[in-house]
Amino acid sequence: MKNKKERKKAVVAVVMGSKSDAETVKPCLDILAEFGVRYELNVLSAHRQPKALAAYVDKAQAGGVKVFIAAAGQAAALPGVIAAQSTLPVIGIPVETRSLKGLDSLLSIVQMPGGVPVACMAIGKGGAKNAAILALEILALSDKKIAKTLLVYKRKLAGSAKRK
Repeated sequence: MKNKKERKKAVVAVVMGSKSDAETVKPCLDILAEFGVRYELNVLSAHRQPKALAAYVDKAQAGGVKVFIAAAGQAAALPGVIAAQSTLPVIGIPVETRSLKGLDSLLSIVQMPGGVPVACMAIGKGGAKNAAILALEILALSDKKIAKTLLVYKRKLAGSAKRK
C-alpha cells in the first residue's frame, strides 16, 4: 500500500462573518500566501451559526491552528466569540460598514471585557494586511523560517520608506 502525501494542516484560521467580507479580507490572505503560511478560510456568523462556530473553533484548535483572524462588521461579535472559546491568539479585523464607516465594527471588537482579549486592527483592508503581519509575528516566535522571511519583509518596508 502506497503512503498518501499528508496534507499539510493550516496554522492560521481566517473566519469571516459574511461572504461580503471577502474583499476586505483579501490583503490578509495575500500576505499569508506570500509568506507560504498555510491557512484555512471559513464563513461563519457568530449570530446566525453560533453552534457551528463553536464546533469549528474546537476543531481548528485540535487540528493545529495556532492563530485565529476574524473579520466582522456592525456588531462584530465574531472575534470576541472566538476568543471566548479559545486559548489561542485572536486578531480582529473591523469591516467597514455603510452606516458608520466601520466605527461600529471597531468599537465592538476593541471593547472586549477583561480576560477575553482580541487584538484589534484598523478598519478595512489596511487592518486586514496588518492582521496577517501580526499573525506572522506570533508564528515567528516558534518558526525560524517565518522569522527570517519577516525580517527581510520589514527591511524592504524600511527601504521603501527611505526612497520616497
